[in-house]
Amino acid sequence: MIIGYARVSKVEDQDTAAQLQALKIAGAERIFEETASGGRWDRPELHRALDFLREGDVLAVWKLDRLSRSLKDLLSIMDKIEGRGADFKSLTEAIDTTTPAGRMMMQMVGCFAEFERQMIRERTKVGLEHARARGVRLGRRPKLTPMQRAEVIEMVRSERKTAAEAARIFNVHPSTICRLLAVAEQRRRQGI
Repeated sequence: MIIGYARVSKVEDQDTAAQLQALKIAGAERIFEETASGGRWDRPELHRALDFLREGDVLAVWKLDRLSRSLKDLLSIMDKIEGRGADFKSLTEAIDTTTPAGRMMMQMVGCFAEFERQMIRERTKVGLEHARARGVRLGRRPKLTPMQRAEVIEMVRSERKTAAEAARIFNVHPSTICRLLAVAEQRRRQGI
């Protein structure tokens, strides 16, 4: 069975008439239609179409950008289609995973996506190294100031408060207090 998916971004000045006609000519027996941005993942009709797919079905779109504008999302959608035992067909581009050439095209798209992910990882790693070299403190900001940390340590060590009570007073999770005390104890033992 051929399942169609048609999408436009805005209600004004756009309609799915051309897409619907092309999908019907291609033999789509069921068409899911919606108005939503292609960059958004929360598209109910797309998810209904994916859930409707059965083994041997083909999800057809008029153009690839009707399915997704993000390569990452496109590959995720393709994984869902493949996971259902279904195929994919774009009516205006030469992508039809029911054929060897179409599967090759999708694999090439996947290769480019993997290359892009590796390049992003590499740039991120270099950026983090440069930031560390400049003395930028990375990661989440501490929940407690140095003065608050010293107060907590003194409070718990002097047994004026328990770790749980200190956590409530400073509005942090008890595990934050436990980690703080463990680090303080380790530093005390090392003489720091």
